[in-house]
Amino acid sequence: MDAVRVALLREVLAGTEWLGATRRFAAVLRGSVVSHGGGLLLVGSPRYEPWHLAAHLVDEAAWSGTPELAPTLVRHDARPSDPAHLAVGLGRLEAARRGETLLVVVPDASGAPLLERVHDARRAGATVLALGSGDGTGEGSGDLAALAHESLTVPDGSELDLDTVQHLISAAAGENAVPSPRGRRRFRDRLWRLTDHLTAPPPQRW
Repeated sequence: MDAVRVALLREVLAGTEWLGATRRFAAVLRGSVVSHGGGLLLVGSPRYEPWHLAAHLVDEAAWSGTPELAPTLVRHDARPSDPAHLAVGLGRLEAARRGETLLVVVPDASGAPLLERVHDARRAGATVLALGSGDGTGEGSGDLAALAHESLTVPDGSELDLDTVQHLISAAAGENAVPSPRGRRRFRDRLWRLTDHLTAPPPQRW
């Protein structure tokens, strides 16, 4: 989903709770990685890998000048033979430390092994954010929300799905949430940045 489609989606969602909810979550994400500067870890469940969100966050990191937003994708089935950006396994969560941010994206039950690693990462001082879907009563759902410093759930039957919410969050995370001393960015500057984005080479494939 490109910037134009995100803008159109925001117009459709005007007046709903989703714009505020996704922007608040994005602000926490951005604020955590920028203030702590310890890096962003992104992990899904054994059945769901958020590689699409990882790619969008890499884009937003480059376009917004916020390199801290570029995540390390942690995979359940990573193999040493995989490309370097896809070869990080769950052992990386065990090495999580204070100052790092762990974003967990799970549309299904998290499972005990993942919850244990998330718990250990929080105990080690990492900031834990959780993004999921469902009715909140599935196995592991409540436990993950309890572990997270900030969480957002997309309820079953909602007008949005988890993938769309991820697009809104990644786009909002790349925006400058805090106005600079000179005020809001001028239209000419924003247009220049958009032109630079459109003419930039494509990001590394995920």
